[in-house]
Amino acid sequence: MNILAIDTSNYVMGVAVLKEETVAAEFVTNIKKNHSIRLMPAIDHVMRETGTKPEELDRIAVAHGPGSYTGLRIGLTTAKTMAWTLGIPVVGVSSLEAVARQGVFFDGYVCPFFDARRGLVYTGLYNKDMDVLREETNILMEEWLESLKESEQPILFLSQDLSVHKEKIREMLGDQAVFPSAPYQFARPSIIAAAAKERDPGSLHALVPNYLRLPEAEAKWLEQQEKQ
Repeated sequence: MNILAIDTSNYVMGVAVLKEETVAAEFVTNIKKNHSIRLMPAIDHVMRETGTKPEELDRIAVAHGPGSYTGLRIGLTTAKTMAWTLGIPVVGVSSLEAVARQGVFFDGYVCPFFDARRGLVYTGLYNKDMDVLREETNILMEEWLESLKESEQPILFLSQDLSVHKEKIREMLGDQAVFPSAPYQFARPSIIAAAAKERDPGSLHALVPNYLRLPEAEAKWLEQQEKQ
């Protein structure tokens, strides 16, 4: 099975080609640049480097959130348009799960998160078998950490935004918190491809971004409507 994987859900952008059990190519950048300009050239690059023609793809995998509202729309629009054009299925993978899968060899709990500003994070909790222990949520980091204390389990924290919250995590959880080295702190598109290979595709049109919370403009509009 040939799979193209796409991740533009955060400022880490990744594209990979998986052929059967082999990661044929993987392109990842961790820089704040415009995904809408860089995504298609990255896809073209990995396809050419692996000698993969679009018609040879069996499915497309894409990170569907949570994350950047604009980034999610770019990734899903690209993945769904390609899948529709090629007549192949597209599989959405949680952006948080994609990060959590970097911790499959950790003997404890795995906590991926993305900074959501104003003290909030997008997060969830997994075990090493990638079973969901706590559903994905948008929550104040301090409140989340307080609840994690109760587990009394070692917890591996994985995030591209680890530096933003590391001090608070260490302060509240002490030795219960475990921090990995830099290469494990963000999702790899090849992992997204591997996760998508294990799943049955759903409806292409039913795949939508998982924002976990409304975009600010939409939330303000709804608030104004309620006041009328």
